[in-house]
Amino acid sequence: MQFEPGDRRRVLPRHLRPAPAPEVFAYAIRPARPADLPHVREIYNHFVSNSAVTLDERRSTIPSWREKYALLDRLGLPFLVAVSPSGAVLGYAVAQPWAGKNAYRYTVEDSIYLGPGAGGKGLGSALLQALIEACEQRGIREMVAVISDRGAEASIRLHEKLGFVEAGRMGRVGHKFGRDLGTVYLRRALRPSRPRRGALFGRSR
Repeated sequence: MQFEPGDRRRVLPRHLRPAPAPEVFAYAIRPARPADLPHVREIYNHFVSNSAVTLDERRSTIPSWREKYALLDRLGLPFLVAVSPSGAVLGYAVAQPWAGKNAYRYTVEDSIYLGPGAGGKGLGSALLQALIEACEQRGIREMVAVISDRGAEASIRLHEKLGFVEAGRMGRVGHKFGRDLGTVYLRRALRPSRPRRGALFGRSR
Protein backbone atom coordinates (compact mmCIF):
# COMPACT_ATOMS: atom_id res chain seq x y z
CA MET A 1 0.00 0.00 0.00
CA GLN A 2 1.31 3.43 -0.86
CA PHE A 3 0.56 6.65 1.01
CA GLU A 4 0.21 10.00 -0.73
CA PRO A 5 1.78 13.09 0.83
CA GLY A 6 -0.41 14.32 3.64
CA ASP A 7 -2.02 10.95 4.33
CA ARG A 8 -1.99 9.76 7.92
CA ARG A 9 -0.39 6.36 8.33
CA ARG A 10 -2.46 3.81 10.17
CA VAL A 11 -1.00 2.69 13.48
CA LEU A 12 -1.67 -0.92 14.39
CA PRO A 13 -3.16 -1.58 17.81
CA ARG A 14 -0.54 -2.62 20.38
CA HIS A 15 -1.75 -6.24 20.48
CA LEU A 16 -1.32 -6.55 16.70
CA ARG A 17 2.17 -5.09 16.50
CA PRO A 18 4.98 -7.62 15.92
CA ALA A 19 7.00 -8.29 19.04
CA PRO A 20 10.61 -7.06 18.85
CA ALA A 21 13.17 -9.78 18.43
CA PRO A 22 14.79 -10.65 21.78
CA GLU A 23 18.44 -9.78 22.18
CA VAL A 24 20.70 -12.83 22.10
CA PHE A 25 23.30 -12.99 24.84
CA ALA A 26 26.26 -14.43 22.97
CA TYR A 27 29.82 -14.94 24.14
CA ALA A 28 33.01 -16.86 23.52
CA ILE A 29 35.20 -18.42 26.20
CA ARG A 30 38.91 -18.39 25.43
CA PRO A 31 42.28 -18.22 27.20
CA ALA A 32 43.04 -14.79 28.63
CA ARG A 33 45.52 -12.50 26.88
CA PRO A 34 47.66 -9.71 28.35
CA ALA A 35 45.37 -7.13 26.72
CA ASP A 36 42.43 -8.50 28.77
CA LEU A 37 44.04 -7.77 32.13
CA PRO A 38 42.85 -4.15 32.56
CA HIS A 39 39.27 -5.31 31.99
CA VAL A 40 39.70 -8.28 34.34
CA ARG A 41 41.06 -5.92 37.00
CA GLU A 42 38.06 -3.61 36.69
CA ILE A 43 35.63 -6.51 37.10
CA TYR A 44 37.45 -7.74 40.19
CA ASN A 45 37.84 -4.27 41.71
CA HIS A 46 34.10 -3.72 41.42
CA PHE A 47 33.59 -6.58 43.88
CA VAL A 48 36.45 -5.42 46.11
CA SER A 49 34.78 -2.04 46.54
CA ASN A 50 31.14 -3.07 46.62
CA SER A 51 30.69 -6.54 48.09
CA ALA A 52 31.88 -9.16 50.53
CA VAL A 53 32.12 -11.78 47.77
CA THR A 54 35.88 -11.24 47.98
CA LEU A 55 37.54 -10.48 51.30
CA ASP A 56 40.12 -8.29 49.58
CA GLU A 57 39.87 -4.70 50.80
CA ARG A 58 42.49 -3.14 48.54
CA ARG A 59 41.85 -2.62 44.85
CA SER A 60 44.15 -4.71 42.67
CA THR A 61 46.70 -3.26 40.24
CA ILE A 62 47.73 -4.06 36.70
CA PRO A 63 51.23 -5.17 37.84
CA SER A 64 49.66 -7.66 40.28
CA TRP A 65 47.49 -9.12 37.49
CA ARG A 66 50.49 -9.35 35.19
CA GLU A 67 52.33 -11.30 37.88
CA LYS A 68 49.36 -13.65 38.33
CA TYR A 69 49.04 -14.11 34.56
CA ALA A 70 52.74 -14.97 34.28
CA LEU A 71 52.55 -17.40 37.22
CA LEU A 72 49.55 -19.27 35.85
CA ASP A 73 51.13 -19.39 32.41
CA ARG A 74 54.33 -20.80 33.87
CA LEU A 75 52.43 -23.42 35.87
CA GLY A 76 50.20 -24.33 32.92
CA LEU A 77 47.01 -23.46 34.82
CA PRO A 78 43.94 -22.09 32.99
CA PHE A 79 43.00 -18.41 32.98
CA LEU A 80 39.82 -18.00 30.92
CA VAL A 81 37.79 -14.99 29.86
CA ALA A 82 34.30 -14.72 28.38
CA VAL A 83 34.02 -12.06 25.69
CA SER A 84 31.08 -10.60 23.79
CA PRO A 85 30.93 -10.62 19.97
CA SER A 86 32.41 -7.09 20.06
CA GLY A 87 35.32 -8.29 22.20
CA ALA A 88 34.24 -6.84 25.56
CA VAL A 89 35.29 -8.93 28.56
CA LEU A 90 32.13 -10.15 30.32
CA GLY A 91 33.76 -12.26 33.02
CA TYR A 92 36.73 -14.46 33.86
CA ALA A 93 37.70 -17.66 35.62
CA VAL A 94 41.08 -18.78 36.95
CA ALA A 95 42.46 -21.89 38.61
CA GLN A 96 45.17 -21.04 41.14
CA PRO A 97 47.52 -23.23 43.15
CA TRP A 98 46.00 -24.54 46.38
CA ALA A 99 48.35 -23.65 49.23
CA GLY A 100 52.04 -23.35 48.52
CA LYS A 101 53.46 -26.81 49.03
CA ASN A 102 54.47 -28.99 46.11
CA ALA A 103 52.42 -31.93 47.39
CA TYR A 104 49.26 -29.94 46.52
CA ARG A 105 50.20 -29.70 42.84
CA TYR A 106 47.14 -31.69 41.68
CA THR A 107 44.69 -29.42 43.55
CA VAL A 108 43.58 -25.93 42.53
CA GLU A 109 41.31 -23.20 43.86
CA ASP A 110 38.88 -21.67 41.41
CA SER A 111 37.89 -18.01 41.17
CA ILE A 112 35.06 -16.70 38.94
CA TYR A 113 33.76 -13.16 38.53
CA LEU A 114 31.22 -11.70 36.11
CA GLY A 115 31.00 -8.09 35.01
CA PRO A 116 27.92 -5.88 35.48
CA GLY A 117 24.93 -7.12 33.50
CA ALA A 118 26.43 -10.54 32.79
CA GLY A 119 24.90 -12.40 35.71
CA GLY A 120 21.79 -14.55 35.61
CA LYS A 121 22.28 -15.60 31.98
CA GLY A 122 24.11 -18.90 32.37
CA LEU A 123 27.56 -17.42 31.87
CA GLY A 124 28.78 -18.36 35.35
CA SER A 125 27.92 -22.01 34.76
CA ALA A 126 29.57 -21.97 31.34
CA LEU A 127 32.76 -20.41 32.70
CA LEU A 128 33.00 -22.82 35.64
CA GLN A 129 32.33 -25.83 33.39
CA ALA A 130 34.99 -24.63 30.94
CA LEU A 131 37.44 -24.16 33.81
CA ILE A 132 36.73 -27.67 35.14
CA GLU A 133 37.31 -29.20 31.71
CA ALA A 134 40.51 -27.20 31.19
CA CYS A 135 41.83 -28.39 34.56
CA GLU A 136 40.97 -32.01 33.78
CA GLN A 137 42.86 -31.70 30.50
CA ARG A 138 45.88 -30.59 32.53
CA GLY A 139 45.74 -33.52 34.92
CA ILE A 140 44.27 -31.66 37.92
CA ARG A 141 42.48 -33.99 40.36
CA GLU A 142 40.72 -31.71 42.84
CA MET A 143 39.14 -28.26 42.65
CA VAL A 144 38.40 -26.24 45.78
CA ALA A 145 36.24 -23.14 46.18
CA VAL A 146 36.55 -20.80 49.17
CA ILE A 147 33.44 -18.61 49.33
CA SER A 148 32.25 -15.94 51.74
CA ASP A 149 29.41 -17.12 53.96
CA ARG A 150 27.50 -13.84 53.54
CA GLY A 151 26.48 -12.22 50.28
CA ALA A 152 27.80 -15.01 48.03
CA GLU A 153 24.84 -17.38 48.06
CA ALA A 154 24.63 -17.32 44.25
CA SER A 155 28.24 -18.51 44.03
CA ILE A 156 27.55 -21.36 46.43
CA ARG A 157 24.51 -22.43 44.38
CA LEU A 158 26.54 -22.25 41.18
CA HIS A 159 29.22 -24.57 42.55
CA GLU A 160 26.71 -27.01 44.00
CA LYS A 161 24.93 -27.10 40.63
CA LEU A 162 28.16 -28.28 39.02
CA GLY A 163 28.85 -31.04 41.52
CA PHE A 164 30.74 -29.32 44.33
CA VAL A 165 30.01 -30.46 47.87
CA GLU A 166 30.56 -28.58 51.09
CA ALA A 167 33.74 -29.65 52.87
CA GLY A 168 33.65 -27.33 55.88
CA ARG A 169 33.19 -23.84 57.26
CA MET A 170 35.23 -21.36 59.22
CA GLY A 171 33.42 -18.60 61.10
CA ARG A 172 34.61 -15.05 61.73
CA VAL A 173 37.92 -15.46 59.92
CA GLY A 174 37.38 -12.24 57.94
CA HIS A 175 36.23 -8.70 58.66
CA LYS A 176 35.00 -6.29 55.99
CA PHE A 177 32.59 -3.36 55.88
CA GLY A 178 32.43 -3.40 59.66
CA ARG A 179 31.16 -6.97 60.00
CA ASP A 180 32.62 -10.38 60.70
CA LEU A 181 32.62 -12.86 57.84
CA GLY A 182 33.25 -16.58 57.58
CA THR A 183 34.15 -18.83 54.68
CA VAL A 184 32.53 -21.89 53.12
CA TYR A 185 34.77 -24.57 51.60
CA LEU A 186 33.48 -26.64 48.70
CA ARG A 187 35.31 -29.26 46.68
CA ARG A 188 34.85 -31.37 43.59
CA ALA A 189 36.85 -34.39 42.44
CA LEU A 190 37.93 -34.06 38.81
CA ARG A 191 38.57 -36.68 36.17
CA PRO A 192 42.01 -35.96 34.77
CA SER A 193 42.59 -36.70 31.11
CA ARG A 194 45.50 -36.33 28.76
CA PRO A 195 45.99 -32.67 27.82
CA ARG A 196 44.72 -31.56 24.45
CA ARG A 197 45.13 -28.26 22.68
CA GLY A 198 42.44 -25.89 21.46
CA ALA A 199 40.42 -22.85 22.53
CA LEU A 200 37.22 -23.26 24.51
CA PHE A 201 34.09 -21.59 23.19
CA GLY A 202 30.54 -21.22 24.43
CA ARG A 203 27.25 -19.65 23.40
CA SER A 204 24.13 -18.96 25.39
CA ARG A 205 21.26 -21.39 25.05
